[in-house]
Amino acid sequence: MTTAAATRTDPDIQRDVLDELAWDPQAQPHEIGVSVADGVVTLTGRVDSYARKWAAERCAHRVRGVRGVADDIEVRLPGLDGQDDGELALAAVRALEWDSFVPAERLDVTVSAGWLMLRGEVEFGYQRRTAEQELRRLRGVRGVTNLVEVVPPAPPSAEQTALDLRRALRRRTGTEAITVELAGDTVVLGGTVRSWWERDEAERVAWSAPGVRAVDDRLVVTG
Repeated sequence: MTTAAATRTDPDIQRDVLDELAWDPQAQPHEIGVSVADGVVTLTGRVDSYARKWAAERCAHRVRGVRGVADDIEVRLPGLDGQDDGELALAAVRALEWDSFVPAERLDVTVSAGWLMLRGEVEFGYQRRTAEQELRRLRGVRGVTNLVEVVPPAPPSAEQTALDLRRALRRRTGTEAITVELAGDTVVLGGTVRSWWERDEAERVAWSAPGVRAVDDRLVVTG
């Protein structure tokens, strides 16, 4: 089977990634270098926040034909060398409290030199990921280590979880070309999808399943 990734050249992908970076207002294309080898994009350079680093990575993933992304972008915070970690910790706690999808009372944040360590327990994988996303956006964050555990109230059976996921994927994407396997608390998505939107939607569905701590996305975009 011929895929979209196989029909695109590395220069084509590099040009589109640069254009996507220029299009996205959250990224800084003039400070980011892009190289491509066999469909794998390497991002280099520096940005002034962890949120921009994350935005640049998402830009690269959105481009058709990209097989993988190596993010070597450095976060440098101008004028914040003396920033108080206590102030950043307070901002992190408030950000978690303001998000109604995050059980902030079950989470702890530790800050050291602008690096955030997130610990605690949640019932769903999407809560774990949402909490990290909230912290990524804060000014002054150099990085986030997410050690939150996913502990469902009642351990579901792997067979029932896989069945429910397949049904949800059909409802959301309208395709039966996605395969689902469970390896412990990890969902493995395989098969093909027609667009990056369908790939992202399949990931969101997988993260919403009870007891899921990780999603291994092996989907191939054919459109």
